[in-house]
Amino acid sequence: MSYTRFYKTLIICVLVIFSSEKLTAQSGTLTVNEDPKISELLNLKKTLEKENKLADGYTIQLYYGNLSKANSVIRNYRNRYAEWPATIEYETPNYKVWVGNYTRRIEADRALMEIQKAFPSAFILKPSKKD
Repeated sequence: MSYTRFYKTLIICVLVIFSSEKLTAQSGTLTVNEDPKISELLNLKKTLEKENKLADGYTIQLYYGNLSKANSVIRNYRNRYAEWPATIEYETPNYKVWVGNYTRRIEADRALMEIQKAFPSAFILKPSKKD
C-alpha cells in the first residue's frame, strides 16, 4: 500500500507543479507608437499600384487623339464595361484612353478579347514608367 500512496503523492505533486506554471505566467501590454506618415505612405503605394505606376505591367489603349473624343470614348467604355478601370492619360499633344492595369500578359490578352468586341482598334501596350 505504501507504493500506491507514493504514486498518488507523486502524481499530485506533478499536477501541482504544472498547474502552478500557468498560474505564475506573466502578462503584459504592448504599446506601438506608429508614425502617422506610415499610413499615408501605404495609401500612396496602394494608389500607385492601382494605377500601375510601380510595376512593369500592361494596359489596353482604346484611343489616341483629342480630349473631346477621348472623353466620348471613355464614357462609351464605362457604359459597357465595369470590370477594368479606365483613365485618360495626357502625352503632349494627345490624350490616350487606357484600360486596366494587368501584371501578366495573359490577363491583358483575355481582357483585350472582350474589349475588342466593342473597340476593334484596341491594343495592348506596356507603358514606360514615369519617374
